[in-house]
Amino acid sequence: MTTATVDDDLTITFAALADPTRRAILARLAAGDATVGQLAEPFALTQQAISKHLKVLERAGLISRGKTAQSRPCRLEPGKLNTVAEWIDRHRQVWHDRYDRLDAHLSTLPSDQREHPR
Repeated sequence: MTTATVDDDLTITFAALADPTRRAILARLAAGDATVGQLAEPFALTQQAISKHLKVLERAGLISRGKTAQSRPCRLEPGKLNTVAEWIDRHRQVWHDRYDRLDAHLSTLPSDQREHPR
């Protein structure tokens, strides 16, 4: 997978995760598969609105939908969340390294310069 593809996937994934309703749906699916009706229960939204949220989550690869008789239960796809977590961890490490270098630099300054920034 190219860097551009990964970035595009991350953009779609982060956009899907930006909505609190979609995050709540993912939290519910972490407990197990659920139908659209079951997912709609705790919200003051129509099943149609929930279905739109599910399409966004599905397009981002965060959920999949099965086919069981007449229902289409939704299932969390944790692999995509692992990709997001890896991206965050990589960037977190970069910032930790930068803070460590800043701490090392600040420790070399005379104490009067540390106490009174310009």
